[in-house]
Formats: sequence, C-alpha cells, structure tokens
Amino acid sequence: MNTVMGLINLHEDNGRIKELTESRPIGSMPFAGRYRVIDFVLSSMVNSGISHVGIVLPSQSRSVMDHLRSGKDWDLARRHEGLFYLPLAKDDKDTRPGDLKTFYHNIDFVEHSAQKYVLLASASYIYNMNFAPVLRFHQNTNADITMVYNIATEEEPDEGVVIETAENGLIEDIALKPVIYQGSKVSNGALLMEKRVFVEMVRSTYEHGGTHLVLDGIIRRADRYTMYGCMHEGYTACVSSTSSYYKASMEALEPANWDELFMQNGFIFTKSKDGVPVQYKAASHVQNSLVANGCVVYGEVENSILFRGVTVAPGVKIRNSIIMEKCDLEENVLVENVICDKNVVITQGRWLKGAPNYPLIVNKNVVI
Repeated sequence: MNTVMGLINLHEDNGRIKELTESRPIGSMPFAGRYRVIDFVLSSMVNSGISHVGIVLPSQSRSVMDHLRSGKDWDLARRHEGLFYLPLAKDDKDTRPGDLKTFYHNIDFVEHSAQKYVLLASASYIYNMNFAPVLRFHQNTNADITMVYNIATEEEPDEGVVIETAENGLIEDIALKPVIYQGSKVSNGALLMEKRVFVEMVRSTYEHGGTHLVLDGIIRRADRYTMYGCMHEGYTACVSSTSSYYKASMEALEPANWDELFMQNGFIFTKSKDGVPVQYKAASHVQNSLVANGCVVYGEVENSILFRGVTVAPGVKIRNSIIMEKCDLEENVLVENVICDKNVVITQGRWLKGAPNYPLIVNKNVVI
C-alpha cells in the first residue's frame, strides 16, 4: 500500500445535523465514548499501510486540527510524508459552493506525491476495513475508478450514492438517491483511482463549471470512466443526520458491532488523553453502556454512552442517551433518548425525554 496516498474529505452536507455541527464538521463529531468519526477512516488507512494522508479541511476546521494535531497518535508524524492539511480555498472571484474548488487549488499536493494511486474517502462513514483487497481488486479489473460499497440492511431516509453492478462488479448505473432502500448497493464514500485520473477529473470538472467532486466529477461524467464496485461486507454506518448519528451510536453498544469496529482489521486510534479511571459508586447501576475514563457515576445508566469527565449524581437515571464530555447531571435527573453536547449542566430534578427514533438534543454549554 506504499503506492497509495489517502485523501479524507471533510466537506460534508450538515443540513440535517446542524444542532451538533454548529462549531465542528461531521468528521470531528464525538463517537463511542472517546473517539471522533474521522478516527475510523483514518485508522483504516493507517492499518492498511497508507502513510501519506491529506486532510481536506472545511470552513470550520479548528476542532479537526485540535484532534489530529501532528498525527502522532496515528503514527503519521513523520519527517517525510505523514499527515498534511489541505486548507479551504478562498477565492473572492469564484463564489461557487462545494468541495471541488478546494481540491482544485490544492491539486499540486497530489501531483507532487510519490504515490501512483489516490484513495479518496469521506470522513462521515464509520467502518473498520482493510483497503489492501480494494487495491488488488482495482489492479485486477484494470478499472479507472473503484468504488467501495455495502449492501443496505434496511431502508434509510438519508441521501446516498447508489450503484448497480454486473456480476463482475462493473458499475452499470450510478445515481444520487434521496432515500436508501433495503438491498441497495450504497457507496461508503471510498474511491480508489490512479493519480492521473484524479488530477484530470478535478481540473476538467472545475474548469467546466463543476462544484462537487462526486456529483459533477463522477456521477455526471460516468460515461468517461470504467468504474467497478468492490463490496465491503463488514459493518458500515453513515453519519449524515441526527437520527443516523444516534442510530449508529446505539448500534455500537451491540457486542457484535463493537467487536467488528474495534477488534478486527486493527485498532481504531484516537487522540490520547490521560485521566483517572471511571468511579462507580456503591449505589450506581450500569447496564449495556460505554463509560469513558474520568466519569463519576452515582446513579443509573442503561443503554447509553458517557464520554470523558461526565458526572452522574445520586438519583439520576440515564436511558438510551449520549452524554458528551464534562456534562454534569445533578441529583434526581431523568434523561431518556437524549443527546447532550459538551459541558451541559442539567440541574436537580429535571426530566428530559426525546423520541426513540429522533432524540432530544441539548446544545453545547447549555444549563437546564
């Protein structure tokens, strides 16, 4: 895999998850107690042997850079190659939206790399996979572009790229669908191609008025390329809306999904933080939950995820909820089907309850 460079695209449509992405892109959203969503694709690249990775930054990039820093926790703090940041392109003469402008203005980074192939991936997908078989598949089929996909196990009300393939994997149709139906072949945001194909695509599409790389560069120019689909059979979740983020978080509590995400195909790396272990007090009761270090638990926690430094006072009951870093739940609080962003304080005796399929969201730094 030393012939492959990685590009992680953090330009995502956050219109359906605005409450949680006011100050961060989807890729830096907290997940599973101590991780960020971007950790999964970045760790998959590193575990596959990719050591040259570019992060395509969005307009709100501080949280991403604070989390990744030099890339040391992913073994990417290197003298040669390693982790690079590709800044957002700002051109007063060109007000077109989309990610294509940023790729175009940073295309020299790709051209000057020593690698032959480019693995372009979205930061909003959660999986743990080895990309080495994808490279072999790409070489054996002599494809221009190889698109990694998974089979949808149920209907999803979120937008996604859906493909139809022949028996040998040749993509016969590709479309951006507003709803994903069960059994559909859905792209997981990972695309492998030769560097020359990527450079030509970016330049030609942008100079002909394109705005979005996948929509304008691939879907609308599909007849120009020989494209194959390579199936990923493992667990995959897309974080594109509040409901999909909540669903993926709850699915991480299932032992089979947890084992596949964190124990197979290598570890998922994240920013390391030193902290004391969880303190479970005598009256506490915790069931089927992820509780990160630094938490102090006096009350009850069930089917929930607690990030670092959460305090659960006596009499508190937490069910089916996500409580992010340094939240403080005072005595006799009840939360059910709730997402609390960072540094939330819920004062004594308050009851908060959302719907099972659409949780109640408490914004960052709010006191209730």
